[in-house]
Amino acid sequence: QVQLVESGGGLVQPGGSLRLSCAASGFSLDYYAIGWFRQAPGKEREGVSFMGSSGRTAYYADSVQGRFTISRDNAKKTVYLQMNSLKPEDTAVYYCAAKYGTRTYQGPYEYDYWGQGTQVTVST
Repeated sequence: QVQLVESGGGLVQPGGSLRLSCAASGFSLDYYAIGWFRQAPGKEREGVSFMGSSGRTAYYADSVQGRFTISRDNAKKTVYLQMNSLKPEDTAVYYCAAKYGTRTYQGPYEYDYWGQGTQVTVST
């Protein structure tokens, strides 16, 4: 059974950090590009960061560039999103997704598998 399970969300103060994890099972992550998306209440799902299957290419949305870092450990079948200098506008449900392919993919419709999401709230 194919699954992506996110963890690591929570409540953090502005300026704080969180590391999200996404554990894959039921398929080999080695051949899949990965993406992190987020969706705030009343807003469309937006792409945050993407990485190709090799881990050598990464893309970040302008809103998180310099603050977030995407990474992957194929041996552990886990992908990560390190989030630093968090802002209230980063509050959203964060989703990881996997797409069979080598490059980075920015459109949510391109992805094959999705996790259930983890809530990140940045607030005092």
